Amino acid sequence: MMKSDVRDGSFRFVEYSADAAERIGYSNYSYWRAVFQNFMKKKSAVVMAFVFFAIVLFTFIATAIGKYQYSELRTSMMEQFTPPNSEYWFGTDNLGRDYWCQVWYATQVSIRLALIVAAGECVVGIVIGCVWGYVRWLDRPLTEIYNILGNIPTVIYMTLIALMVGQSFTVMAVSLIAFGWLGMARNVRNLVMMYRDREYNLASRCLGTPVSRVLVKNIFPYLISVVILRMALSIPSTIATETTLSYLGLGLDVNTPSLGILLRNARNYFIGNPYLLVFPAVIVSLITVTFYLVGNAFSDAADPRNHV
Repeated sequence: MMKSDVRDGSFRFVEYSADAAERIGYSNYSYWRAVFQNFMKKKSAVVMAFVFFAIVLFTFIATAIGKYQYSELRTSMMEQFTPPNSEYWFGTDNLGRDYWCQVWYATQVSIRLALIVAAGECVVGIVIGCVWGYVRWLDRPLTEIYNILGNIPTVIYMTLIALMVGQSFTVMAVSLIAFGWLGMARNVRNLVMMYRDREYNLASRCLGTPVSRVLVKNIFPYLISVVILRMALSIPSTIATETTLSYLGLGLDVNTPSLGILLRNARNYFIGNPYLLVFPAVIVSLITVTFYLVGNAFSDAADPRNHV
């Protein structure tokens, strides 16, 4: 730079500013924005997510536009096994009840149960898994508890609970959460053990950082992808479990319509009236497939290692 250029005002000296340097070096990275950007790139998963939300929304619309209320399903014994027509869009069952209202209200009940169980398993599993993996002296007793509970079939637990406590929506939800947290806790425990002794965590502990902050700030971001995947897969798994238990007579109360109860009732009439099985089976299959694809896609998108 020539002195004449400085004197005529073409250039000027810029003073150093720490605040300006920090703003220039600041990254506009946002974890959740990166998660949704990566997820939106997977078109098939986006379509499946839209399908699931459409099913959930339609359960409320379908019960509203139906010609009969789900609480007043009985029409006439003379109209039993009526195939789908303009009056009964999904036909009628063995008692002459409108199947449209039953199927969509049962879908609403099953989805509500699945979401509650998934959220409960997530909370309980994360808390116990973090403690299990971080507190060394608790590893042995919690491992033994896991081995004892995990090696006994769920059907045995549910049979005892159904016989001793009863069958209802609340009992089913609490029972599934009480024994469903094992898988989530095991995965969280393994990851916490993997990351707890990393150098930055050791440095944080040496500086006096509380354990809760180390878990939340340093370790939990690496668990999100696994937690989301387990939670997403828990929803179709819960619906499948409820369907199996209801098929065996161990599920919800018979007065509470659910997809499992509809499938159980349809088994005796499938040969002559296949529509009784087809409609609930298609909905169960759709929910299972959509959450499998969405859960895997969202799990990959939530992995910080995929954020470039």
